[in-house]
Amino acid sequence: MEIKIFKSRVSKEELLALAQSGYGDMVKGVVDINQKILALGGELHADAEQILLDQGSKQADLWGFNIYPEKSQEDYLEYTSMINIRPRQGNMDREIKNLELRRQIKNIIDDMVVL
Repeated sequence: MEIKIFKSRVSKEELLALAQSGYGDMVKGVVDINQKILALGGELHADAEQILLDQGSKQADLWGFNIYPEKSQEDYLEYTSMINIRPRQGNMDREIKNLELRRQIKNIIDDMVVL
């Protein structure tokens, strides 16, 4: 499964193609909340995370999510990933619990992904 890095807008067609090449209805993703970069696709969030780390992102800025391109605007985004378990940053679960962080991630994704 291919992982693509996006620094600008992602079309729904690109998102659907990534979904079809992987899980069918879902695309795994990692966002760099500082640089506002998305890594989309691949089998594991950790693989996309590593690509962003190799390109200079900082671990503390990277958070995993899942996008369901065919779902409604309210339901298309999940904030769950193994890479989100960050005791030092106050996140003890696969799901991002901090509502401000979730809002920040959603704003970046909404700005970059055309659904």
